[in-house]
Amino acid sequence: MLCKRTYKNQVTIPKKVMEKFADVEYFEATAEEGKITLTPVEISLRGKANLDKIRKKMSALGVTPQDVDDAIAWARKK
Repeated sequence: MLCKRTYKNQVTIPKKVMEKFADVEYFEATAEEGKITLTPVEISLRGKANLDKIRKKMSALGVTPQDVDDAIAWARKK
């Protein structure tokens, strides 16, 4: 199938091809021997577990989102 590169160096991939990767959001792009290869990849959020722990601890301490906003505003004043 034919693909076209736009003036912004973006390539439109035909719908029939992308339908085979409906659940894929990210691809690894490589260029070898005059060919471009896209390989589906899954991005894992390594820090998500840590963020969940931090959020639970902040909640247990009674820290609200407004408290965080206020602290950021205070820090940026300096």
